[in-house]
Amino acid sequence: MEIKNYEQELLSVDPIEYFYKVRNRSIEICKPLQVEDYIPQPVPFISPAKWHLAHTSWFFETFILKPYLQGYCAFHEDFGFLFNSYYNNVGKRLFRANRGNITRPGVVEVYDYRAHVDQGIRQLLLHSTAPAVLNLLELGLQHEQQHQELMLTDIKYTLGHNPTFPVYDPAAQFHPREDGKPGYLSLEEGLYEIGHQGNGFCFDNELGKHKVYLPSFQIANQLVTNGEYLSFMEAGGYSDFNLWLDEGWSWLNENKVEAPLYWHKMEGKWFHYTLAGLKEVDPNTVLTHINYYEASAFAQWAGKRLPTEFEWEVASKHLEWGKRWEWTNSAYLAYPGFEKAPGAVGEYNGKFMVNQMVLRGASSATSEGHSRATYRNFFHAHHRWQFTGLRLAQ
Repeated sequence: MEIKNYEQELLSVDPIEYFYKVRNRSIEICKPLQVEDYIPQPVPFISPAKWHLAHTSWFFETFILKPYLQGYCAFHEDFGFLFNSYYNNVGKRLFRANRGNITRPGVVEVYDYRAHVDQGIRQLLLHSTAPAVLNLLELGLQHEQQHQELMLTDIKYTLGHNPTFPVYDPAAQFHPREDGKPGYLSLEEGLYEIGHQGNGFCFDNELGKHKVYLPSFQIANQLVTNGEYLSFMEAGGYSDFNLWLDEGWSWLNENKVEAPLYWHKMEGKWFHYTLAGLKEVDPNTVLTHINYYEASAFAQWAGKRLPTEFEWEVASKHLEWGKRWEWTNSAYLAYPGFEKAPGAVGEYNGKFMVNQMVLRGASSATSEGHSRATYRNFFHAHHRWQFTGLRLAQ
């Protein structure tokens, strides 16, 4: 991806203090875990907490410490292979589905690795505030914040598939309510500017400010709630093929899906697994853990549709967003003029622009300072382990 110029932004704060603030959030997320919780990988699309902790450290070691800290000594020669995620330019890497097989290094050694990298970054920043270093530091911290949300969702998937539904944190609060009066906002047709503007941080897939023409449309001022989705389920939403995209109908039948992820019907009542344990579904809290197929089917049933990512961005200044990553009806494609940066950093976003759908907003699990109206999240249509929801449009 393109590395924009963020050194002035970082120089307005203490880079070392900022670095440790972000890095410590990852440690806080892992504090409720037992040692055994750090290791499992029940499905290929999630990663163990231990791997996240090591990978984010590998990112700083690989892209900052090795090229910029004179005399830096890598912590372990095998860690590049074990903890590289998808950067082909950097070298060989472990097959993703095998991350749960990394019993060694152990958890303690991974924390030692983090301390080693943190000390190296501190040493570098005490002697260098070169633009290249600060720009890569900002990218690395934004990257770590992405993994912090992934850590929470991956931990939830692992614990949520434990037959005893163990509690991660009894105080965990990731299921906000919608208490206002529902309605629709009307926006006029016209030409609108889309894309990131200004000097703040953004990823390269947000760049390329451009105009789009939008017909007049209406967008809901609230997200769909559990109660609304229960009405869809009770009306036979999961058994009416007319509501589903063909690919979604195949996914539903192949996987025998009857409800959102983590929902369980017990003694005639719906419960769902949360990070605070198994709870009865509250109809007033915001729906989550649905995929694009489910969002599309619900919109069909409601006689509405999903907004495009451009409609969402234009409307965002009038909405209260940030509770859920919101599915849009837009494929994840490049903006006009998009160019991948050369080398490994250019692998960050561009090579994933195929067969994925855009989600906008943020979620209750998104790290502080890691959301903006132009942010373009993206996942394959069948994934639903993130804190995903939907907002209707017409």
